Amino acid sequence: MTLLTFFGRGSAFRDVLGFTFKHWRRQPLRASAIAAAIIGATLADVMTPLFSGRLVSAVAGGSAHEPAAWDAAMSAFTMLVALALVTVVLRYFAFNGITVLTLRIMRDVAADAFYRVQRFSTDWHANSFAGSTVRKVTRGMWALDLLDDTILLALLPAAVMLAGTTVLLGWYWPLLGLAVAVGAILYITLTLSLSLGFVAPAARLANSWDTRLGGALADAISCNAVVKAFGAEAREDARLGRVTAKWQARTDRTWRRGTVNGTAQMSMLLVLRAAVIGLAVLFWVEGAAGPGDLAFVLTSFFVLQGYLREIGQHIRNLQRSVNDMEELVEMHRQPLGVVDAPDARPIAITRGRIEFDRVTFHYGAHTTPLYRDLSLVIEAGERVGLVGHSGSGKTTFVKLIQRLYDVSGGQIRIDGQDVAQAAQASLRTQIAIVQQEPILFHRSLAENIAYGRPGASMADIVAAAELANAHDFIAQLPKGYGTLVGERGVKLSGGERQRVAIARAFLADAPILILDEATSSLDSESELLIQEAMERLMQGRTTLVIAHRLSTVRALDRLLVFDRGRVVEEGDHAALVARPNGIYRRLFERQALELVRGLQPQDDALRAG
Repeated sequence: MTLLTFFGRGSAFRDVLGFTFKHWRRQPLRASAIAAAIIGATLADVMTPLFSGRLVSAVAGGSAHEPAAWDAAMSAFTMLVALALVTVVLRYFAFNGITVLTLRIMRDVAADAFYRVQRFSTDWHANSFAGSTVRKVTRGMWALDLLDDTILLALLPAAVMLAGTTVLLGWYWPLLGLAVAVGAILYITLTLSLSLGFVAPAARLANSWDTRLGGALADAISCNAVVKAFGAEAREDARLGRVTAKWQARTDRTWRRGTVNGTAQMSMLLVLRAAVIGLAVLFWVEGAAGPGDLAFVLTSFFVLQGYLREIGQHIRNLQRSVNDMEELVEMHRQPLGVVDAPDARPIAITRGRIEFDRVTFHYGAHTTPLYRDLSLVIEAGERVGLVGHSGSGKTTFVKLIQRLYDVSGGQIRIDGQDVAQAAQASLRTQIAIVQQEPILFHRSLAENIAYGRPGASMADIVAAAELANAHDFIAQLPKGYGTLVGERGVKLSGGERQRVAIARAFLADAPILILDEATSSLDSESELLIQEAMERLMQGRTTLVIAHRLSTVRALDRLLVFDRGRVVEEGDHAALVARPNGIYRRLFERQALELVRGLQPQDDALRAG
């Protein structure tokens, strides 16, 4: 079985090696120079036993005082030193070259993976653990380092050594060359078969549990506040224990299979050693080989045996690095989901008029569309509330405007421009959004506020914070605007995070604003500050408000009531409340009733007092 056949049997090997060679082709001269240096250094190793044998023949065949013996010994000695020098110099250049080659590839792989992860669909991120994704990328990067070393610094010289030694021994003793060639091929075949068919499947399963372990750790750590809130530390310990037990069992099986593989390889080398040394002794008995010839054969075999012994380890490293890179390569093969059109251009939004023209949309493989032929217009500067039960299509509506998904039919136009033909980055930079649960980076408050306009001056940042009613609490912090907010902003309260998000939207100064109304869980003081800031933020902008508490949308210009992907009611608050048996009226009355029930215990307590 050849290496080509071995690789052809496993799609994972084909995919990973193809991925690696593609990156090599980005540095063709460096990769070729490394290969040439390694081949030259290995050929010097191949020739070393030949001149070692000649040195032994010169020493054994005459006295040091005889000119012919002296010249032969000195010639062999000089060649041995020269070959060693060639090996040192060429390996030095090869190792320096592969350092640059591999580091550049690792950098490119990390950048490419990050580029793709940033642009994967919203659904992909919703279904992926951040910890697992990071583990796939970092594990794949370091596996690529091992793969480069294994192919260029290990398997390539081993192949050259095997071919060179077989040819050289076969030139003097054809039977010995044949024995080395057959034995080496059988050894490599055994090693490849065990690695691919016996060890690799177990390693692949162990890696999948390694990824799950990373995901489980990240999930529990990122939700530590919830764990503490419910006193669930022991429960999470037990949950992780179940995952680590599975990981341990799968990894143990992989390592044990690797031990079996190594033992089989050593046994095969023992048989080959006996065959080669036995043939060499037989040639000596028959007078076909002298002391120098025996030294030549034995030295050649022991050098070759070192390479062959390491081939087993190198193939195990190859198999392990391929397994470790599989998930990274698969990530690179996944479609981005929403991609820019080939001729996409920046979109210019000046007024902010939004038009849905017979839009049809369904999620993924769902056969029933959420929207079917939805048509409506939101005029420039209009403030519109999106109302409806959970799952009615409100959030999807604003995600389609941002082009987080592609429509199945129809068009969405902003100021007459089809968003599907616009560059996504230019579209989203002109749409500001304040989410229900704002997400902040673990960076300074100034950096978070300026995220939509990174070149903003400190004066602009402070002005935006003042408009968002955030400046006062920021100024009271020990480091002010330089304060780090923690992962996802955990160092701030909910109201403070909301005000920072509103400041971010103020500074972005986008013509279209999306507010995922989020004051329902805040205290009265924070709610009042945020409502004031939102009122200021909406002025002069086309605004869409996803309404959770209907009392917050009473002053908007128009309300759209969604039900199962259709706009079933439309109008301002007064008109919709006056509509008999309307969905909006029922929702409003229900919330009003809940508010009255919530206030009743307080009134009872006051009367009792």
